[in-house]
Amino acid sequence: MNKLFIALIVSLAGAHEAFAQSRQIPAPTQSGPILLLGGAIHPVSGPTIPDGWVLLEEGRISAVGSGVVPETATETRVVQLAGRHVYPGLIAADSQLGLVETGMVDVTHDHDEYGSWTPETRAYIALNPDSDLLPVTRAAGIMTAMVTPDGGRMPGRSTVIRLDGWTPEDLAIDREAALVIEWPRSGRSGRRGPGGGSGGGGADRSGEQIREIDEFFEAASLYHTARVHDASMKPDLRYEAMKPALDGDVPLLIKASTAAQIESAVSWAHTRDLDVVILGGEESDRVIDVLVEHEVPVILRGVHRTPVSRHVAPHAPHELPGVLHEAGIKFCIAPRDRPAHIRNLPHHAATAAAHGLPREAALRCVTLDAAEIIGQGDRLGSIEPGKSGTLIITSGDPLEITTDVEMAFIDGREIDLASRHTQLRDKYREKYRQQGRIN
Repeated sequence: MNKLFIALIVSLAGAHEAFAQSRQIPAPTQSGPILLLGGAIHPVSGPTIPDGWVLLEEGRISAVGSGVVPETATETRVVQLAGRHVYPGLIAADSQLGLVETGMVDVTHDHDEYGSWTPETRAYIALNPDSDLLPVTRAAGIMTAMVTPDGGRMPGRSTVIRLDGWTPEDLAIDREAALVIEWPRSGRSGRRGPGGGSGGGGADRSGEQIREIDEFFEAASLYHTARVHDASMKPDLRYEAMKPALDGDVPLLIKASTAAQIESAVSWAHTRDLDVVILGGEESDRVIDVLVEHEVPVILRGVHRTPVSRHVAPHAPHELPGVLHEAGIKFCIAPRDRPAHIRNLPHHAATAAAHGLPREAALRCVTLDAAEIIGQGDRLGSIEPGKSGTLIITSGDPLEITTDVEMAFIDGREIDLASRHTQLRDKYREKYRQQGRIN
């Protein structure tokens, strides 16, 4: 009993730290027009405007231009850019932000639902709007993310979020952005591999597992056909949750890493006439013809990783984005070192740019291309009239590690860029000032 009591005290002490919440206050709704004036505007969808301006009204971009500034209301707030740069907010197309707080503390994990087939699960339900990881990620210029659940063969539905809000509903831009599938991985193993399958030792069950997925979709399709003819039929929450994907309103987000996984997943989706996005894509360069033929976009899980095998060159992951770009495959990058290090997203894009990906494409793959792949291309990812006023003001190129994000807006609301990191920085700077070590 004494040991149990001690274990309880220790766990509660750890929980105190794990449950620490962000102290940032979410920004209020934009109260009046804001004019960003006199800096370099980088629309992404078009050429850079060297000395331009952007007008934000009611949470949206109402005008962009250079030279003569349009007449504005007397209450317009003018932000003098003074040579700084304006970019669309960066987008992390895969994350677990708001679902995981501390990797080593299980009670802060809400990303993994019990059961293998849970399409009715919605990621946004479990979002923690007070997560300390949100302000840390915002400080790197990332204002939008897609949050994806894990666990099981069909773990649920992804949610696209803005990184500021009081409640899960405030965060959610699109509550049901994609239906997630963990694609079987061929191999012989009793150990679960990165793609949700196996990889050395026991029997290869991938064929059987693919048949299970197909049968589940067939059952869902038959269910919806039956419902059309019999409205009194008892609802099945799992099959109801799959209807947007079956109708083509949202894509299937299929987690697949190896060439065999990607090829079989795309082929299967094509036979059922389903829209698909590949998440992972480590060996996507080996199935370029398949991806091009079926126009399948890829969310690459980072470039700061080891090669998929010892026979692959160490620099191959860095060059993969350039290979996909050259082949004409739409892709974006999302770091695999989630959830705490989504902030490294711009550095992944910069590494790809240093290894063959054109600089403009590197910026697009974390802005406009990412927005289009997650279904938000009509409102995010570029600086154009009518789109959301989700922008960052920087001291330079956001892909450069020396660049500071100095201001940020989400839907026209100015965002607090302080975080636990900046608070600790300021604390210890003051310590050294008091000790006379710095001025």
